[in-house]
Amino acid sequence: MKKVYHLATCSTCKRIIKELGIGEEFEYQDIKSQQITPEQLEEMKNMAGNYEALFSRVAMKYRSMGLNEMPLTEEDYKKYILEEYTFLKRPVFVIDNQIFIGNSKKNVAAIAAVL
Repeated sequence: MKKVYHLATCSTCKRIIKELGIGEEFEYQDIKSQQITPEQLEEMKNMAGNYEALFSRVAMKYRSMGLNEMPLTEEDYKKYILEEYTFLKRPVFVIDNQIFIGNSKKNVAAIAAVL
């Protein structure tokens, strides 16, 4: 399976997809218009090891909701990602049985290496 969870309006997601030359061999899921299901999130968590790895602390709502001042549990990370798409660190690439989370240069290079 080759899939990318992204935001269609996110310039960083667009840049990375273009930079990697990703085409129709990937299934695209715009997480704003097609919400992540609990089953999809569970699958991502199983590959990543935990929900925290999938959680974005740079989302604007992270501070505005005061989450930065609260101790969050794995269940909290799961709940917030399912409730609000902005809490998923993106883009998330699933390539076969591997997951690549976020937009760091190291992560993008790792994706390029397996393509």
